[in-house]
Amino acid sequence: VQLVESGGGSVQAGGSLALSCVAAKLAYSSNCMGWFRQAPGKEREGVAAILLRGDDTAYADSVKDRFTISRDNAAKTVHLQMDSLKPEDTATYYCAAGDVVYPLDQREYNYWGQGTQVTVS
Repeated sequence: VQLVESGGGSVQAGGSLALSCVAAKLAYSSNCMGWFRQAPGKEREGVAAILLRGDDTAYADSVKDRFTISRDNAAKTVHLQMDSLKPEDTATYYCAAGDVVYPLDQREYNYWGQGTQVTVS
């Protein structure tokens, strides 16, 4: 298993949740890790991504200024802090790693976690 997510759960609108993703050495050797989400009946979409060597990040417009992605290289972990949550943020959130050119394009990612549920009511 290359990626293991934790965090998630249920929260009321306006609340906060934090997700974490611990990567195995192989996955963390990629150039980028990202978070994606899929709501029932919808396509999986990119939420946020971060380069593993460098400071560049990318966010979907729908989460910009509410979500923050960060990394801890020593722990091979990427975090997603989600604030001001809305009901439309409800989805299964997936962590991914890969050597990517377009950080929010899921097609470029090689490694995927099992997903963690986030429910906002």
